[in-house]
Amino acid sequence: MYISPRATLVRNVSVSLINGTVTLIILLIAPLGLMAVIINTVLIALATYIVSVGADRVTAYLQREEQAELLAKDRRSQMRVASSAKVTRRR
Repeated sequence: MYISPRATLVRNVSVSLINGTVTLIILLIAPLGLMAVIINTVLIALATYIVSVGADRVTAYLQREEQAELLAKDRRSQMRVASSAKVTRRR
């Protein structure tokens, strides 16, 4: 499945913002200082974004390996067909 880089960026940023918003709401309920709440919210949103980008890269790497394997199998079958065609021509 192919997702454009722009769609990936929008998805990762939206996940980070939603996660940061939920964290902000939870931390505002807790008896912490405002600066601690803001710092924690920003750090959680940043960590979510980094993890999302990392997961996208791992997924892209694994899909690239799968496509390469499929291409290799496809070429082997084409080579078999080509070699059998040469054998039939000789007869």
